Amino acid sequence: MQYMLLIYSDEQKWTEDERQDCFQKSMCISAELEAEGKLISAAPLHSVTTATSLRIKNGKRQITDGPFAETTEQLGGYYIVDVEDLDQALEIAGRLPPAQKGTVEIRPLFPLPEPIGKS
Repeated sequence: MQYMLLIYSDEQKWTEDERQDCFQKSMCISAELEAEGKLISAAPLHSVTTATSLRIKNGKRQITDGPFAETTEQLGGYYIVDVEDLDQALEIAGRLPPAQKGTVEIRPLFPLPEPIGKS
């Protein structure tokens, strides 16, 4: 089963040294997961200050700078893993450095059906 691990934390609470240490540890975990055939994808995100949000209201685009919602924790990255069950996803999430300073949200992915007419 595939799960997305969404990494949330207050990006203002990380020192540059902590951020670099987090990247290094996360890359090691990613390499281990890839070697085990469990990693589909993973990436950190740029700062929330680089975000652009799009909404469609009454058929018109509304584009704003910044994240969709103002919160104390921002989405900072993600992992997509393919594991046996939620327990394995929780074990991986607990190893991620941001779990110590923020939140790792674990959500199963819906498998998409084949498009109609595609063989």
